[in-house]
Amino acid sequence: MCLGIPGRVTEIELEDGLPMGNVDFGGLRKRVCLSYVPGARPGDYVIVHVGFAISTVDAEEAERTLEVLRAMDDLLRRELEA
Repeated sequence: MCLGIPGRVTEIELEDGLPMGNVDFGGLRKRVCLSYVPGARPGDYVIVHVGFAISTVDAEEAERTLEVLRAMDDLLRRELEA
């Protein structure tokens, strides 16, 4: 299964002619290629899959998705600790 994870773009720079951004995933920051979302700006939320932002998403939808992922992480942790 492949997941696209929402994150907030914090900074954008050109790197070897490609738009690259720092994306914040709730405290974890990663460098992401923004070529597929040329309209993305700092503050926007994007869906990231294997290092590429593949679409933009509104903040409300991004937060809902992040909440589900956090709940899954907590559930998995509880199951493994039992």
